[in-house]
Formats: sequence, C-alpha cells, structure tokens
Amino acid sequence: MEINKELLDKFFERAGENPRLRQSFDLRTSSADTSQRMLIALLPGTVVPIHRHEDTTESVICLCGKLDVVIYEEVVTYEKNAPEALPMAMDAQDVTRKVEYREVQRIHLCPAEAKYGCQIPKGAWHTVEVIEPSVIFEAKDGAYKG
Repeated sequence: MEINKELLDKFFERAGENPRLRQSFDLRTSSADTSQRMLIALLPGTVVPIHRHEDTTESVICLCGKLDVVIYEEVVTYEKNAPEALPMAMDAQDVTRKVEYREVQRIHLCPAEAKYGCQIPKGAWHTVEVIEPSVIFEAKDGAYKG
C-alpha cells in the first residue's frame, strides 16, 4: 500500500460522508496485532471528546493539514449539597464531585510550517482541534477496538 495524495483524497471524501467528519484506516495487517497504527482523516468541525490512554503513550504525526493537539489536566472539586443549617457531619450523599479540564498545553501541528508531530504522555487528557482538513498517523499500544 502506498500512502499518497490519491489515498488521502479518498479519506477526505469518506470523512465528508461520515456524520462524525472523520475517517480512520487501520494499518495493522492482522487482528492479532496488539499495536494500534492508523491513518485518520479529520475535517474541521469534528468533535473528539477529551480522553486519555492510561496504559500507553500516543504518537501523532501530521501528514497534511493543520490542527492543534490540546493537553489538559483534570481538576476535581467537591461541593457540599446539604443546606448550611444541617450539622457538620456529612456522608457521601451530601457531596457532589465535579470534574473539569484545564488546558495546560497546545501543540500546533502543520507540516507546511515544519511542525510534524508530537508524543502524548501516558495518562494525559487530550483532544484535537482541527483547523483545516488534516490526515494524521497515530500509533499506540493496544489493539484498536473502534
């Protein structure tokens, strides 16, 4: 298989037909392969939820286009639910756990600007924001379950 402009154009076409505005292509040669290597076409407007991979780093190489990889830290706060008039003793029912994500790093990828890729640390919360149609190569440990 050759990765060329014709192949990437087909990925962009398929991504445009997909309601998620992205299309992935598994590069493994066997389902027994326990690595994850794929090409992903991403169009502006696609939403990649903030997520993390607890057991592996993730390598991202941008073949074409322009996007930002955004790294976050998890911020957890606890809010008391009980009215102030109640006694100080509280149990788990009286507390709400609130999770938010605070941006800590933005890595701009654009091969035309000589910004080719990045490594996302194991356990780091992250997403991508697509600026213009892009194709990335993504690799990490663990078989793709998509």
